[in-house]
Amino acid sequence: MCIDASPIAVQANSNHQAARRIVAPLSAVIRTPSRYPRPGADPHVREYDDGMATIVVTGGSSGVGLAAAEQFAARGDEVVLVGRDPRRLAGAVARVRPAAHFRADFESLAEVRALAGDLLAGFPRIDVLANNAGGMIDGFRRTADGFEATFQANHLAPFLLTTLLRERLRGARVVNTASRAHLYGRPDPDRPEGDPASYNRWRAYGAGKSANILFAAEAARRWPDVFSVSFHPGVVRTNFGAGRTVRLFYRFAPFLVTPEKAGELLVWLATAPEAELVNGGYYVGHSLTTPAAHARDPELAGRLWEASAEAVNK
Repeated sequence: MCIDASPIAVQANSNHQAARRIVAPLSAVIRTPSRYPRPGADPHVREYDDGMATIVVTGGSSGVGLAAAEQFAARGDEVVLVGRDPRRLAGAVARVRPAAHFRADFESLAEVRALAGDLLAGFPRIDVLANNAGGMIDGFRRTADGFEATFQANHLAPFLLTTLLRERLRGARVVNTASRAHLYGRPDPDRPEGDPASYNRWRAYGAGKSANILFAAEAARRWPDVFSVSFHPGVVRTNFGAGRTVRLFYRFAPFLVTPEKAGELLVWLATAPEAELVNGGYYVGHSLTTPAAHARDPELAGRLWEASAEAVNK
């Protein structure tokens, strides 16, 4: 299984069957107290207790995901890393010393299903699911599943993973890495396969990020026992983008924030008391923010949910 480890361009994996789960010993994690939501008797009320939390971070082998994973580990939590690139994943494992790590490619829904199966088999409780993987693809193409690749990697794959883990997420928190780039694109629930004639990589990426925001909001409506939020991490200094110009911009522009700073925001959204947050909310910095009109449209959110469920279950 192989998933992209940060918001960078997702590359095709020609050998999905070769990607396998790799697990490090649980003793590799330093166990110190932290505070995370736990299911209470009332599924609508989450209690907090002391103890190690289990945190799953997709896109965890570089960029924002890796920075957040290091911060979770420093708090003493059980971190589970998911990454696409074997070399970067190995480097992240050396830095984070996670409880377990997995390779998965979100351009393959079969690998997402296998990842979910491994997580369900290996972890009786998941306290936080950080849906952080995704990226922009330079040029139109469809995955082997038949969907436009950017939309699948950014939305359909994390949607599938989250819904497969749904029962394990009761009383947990789901944090979706979105972006202000949602302003550039609106998802079309009726066309997950995309249209090569009208394809634009920024519109495609924006549609995927809008879908992240809509997914968090709709999950809050449908799953009141799961606390879901989305956020814009800032314009982060990473290897984001497939094209040379875009990639150089995201590495060297002077106003960019560091992955560590963006990771702090992810950790805050995962750990802050629920009284400080809004279920289904979209955050920029530490502020609840109103997204673009299409990204707060409940009718579109409902249609997207139903269409996504149909698409991933074909």
